[in-house]
Amino acid sequence: MKTLSLLELNGLVRQVIEHTLSQEYWVEAELSECRESRGHCYMELVEKDERTATPVARASAKCWRTQWLMLQPYFERTTGQTLHAGLKVRLKVYAQFHEAFGFSWIVTDIDPTFTLGDMARKRQEIIRQLKEEGVFDLQKELHLPLFCQHIAVISSETAAGYGDFIKQLAHNDLGLKFSVQLFPAVMQGEQVEQSIIAALNQIWLTVEGGEWKEAQPFDCVVIIRGGGATADMSGFDTLALAENVANFPLPIITGIGHDRDENILDMVSFQRVKTPTAAAAFLVSHLEEVLNAVDDAQDRITRYAQTRILNYKSQLSILNAQIKNNVAVVKTRQEARLDALYSRIAHHAQNKLSILSSQLSTTNARIPLLFDRKITTERHRLELIEEKTKNLDPSLLLRRGYSITLKDGKTVRNAAILHPGDELETRLADGTVRSTVN
Repeated sequence: MKTLSLLELNGLVRQVIEHTLSQEYWVEAELSECRESRGHCYMELVEKDERTATPVARASAKCWRTQWLMLQPYFERTTGQTLHAGLKVRLKVYAQFHEAFGFSWIVTDIDPTFTLGDMARKRQEIIRQLKEEGVFDLQKELHLPLFCQHIAVISSETAAGYGDFIKQLAHNDLGLKFSVQLFPAVMQGEQVEQSIIAALNQIWLTVEGGEWKEAQPFDCVVIIRGGGATADMSGFDTLALAENVANFPLPIITGIGHDRDENILDMVSFQRVKTPTAAAAFLVSHLEEVLNAVDDAQDRITRYAQTRILNYKSQLSILNAQIKNNVAVVKTRQEARLDALYSRIAHHAQNKLSILSSQLSTTNARIPLLFDRKITTERHRLELIEEKTKNLDPSLLLRRGYSITLKDGKTVRNAAILHPGDELETRLADGTVRSTVN
């Protein structure tokens, strides 16, 4: 058997493939990788088991620059998506084997309607799951605060749409004031889902402890995207992002600049508008309606107050006339009553003075007798006290033969308090004796 070089063997393989696979084929597959290089598009195709999602087939595919320049814009205009990993595609291919680079499928056409169908199927599946979870309409049940002025914005910091949104709010015709805080996020590409979810979490964590205070820091959240390409909107059609938005406790307004189709993010949000400027106009219009309602209420209150004041003035005029008449009548009655009371008081006072004068005369007559009796009583009491005092005089006791023993000038009543060496003083009727305790 002849031994072939690798180049010769690969040449035989190329000839076989060219003769046996000379046609073009439509193939359905999922992109596991898609990248551009020097104007060419390089794809990695995969087919997965529907039950286990395990890859059961893989292949490489290429779309050369001349073909890619026509297929790419047509696909993106039709689907609103760029070719990216995870997308289901239907490609027209033919087989090519190169001795140096191996086998690959060469792409000559892409069917965007197939991708649209698969995207619609996935979208419907996500919508079905959201409805089963009972969260699809949660945002619609929220209410935008009357004075919605504190806005949390999720957008790219450098996006033109964000700048348009800020200008629209700041330069509204009524001069309404808004407070805006930006939470930067990636708004295009494969990182859209994770980036927006992270921004929502950051908004939630701006509240201490993760619990909304009585005065919330934000009235609503605005997700805007503008100034970029309208393609690659797949990041807004994911289950995780939809669940986060649907369950968020504040109203979320979306204005991602994509008018061709409504994506799932738009469906579950509180309010969907077309563009960032439309989102700003919506907020200005809402606050303008509140301002008009306040003005109308103010006018109604003013008219009501004026009407009430006129009624009260009329009532006061009537009451004033009635009061004057009543005052005259009351005055006459009270004057007569006062005159009667004055006469009664004067008569009563005269009687009281007569009684008190008689009592005073009687008292004046009794005072000398009472005074003499009191003096006699007190004199007798003093004589008794003097007699008792004389009886208690210690000198009388001493004359009867008693003595008084003193220690340090104090009377000794108990011998137990005496100690050897204590000096005592004994007083007698005639003289004093000093002694020492043995």
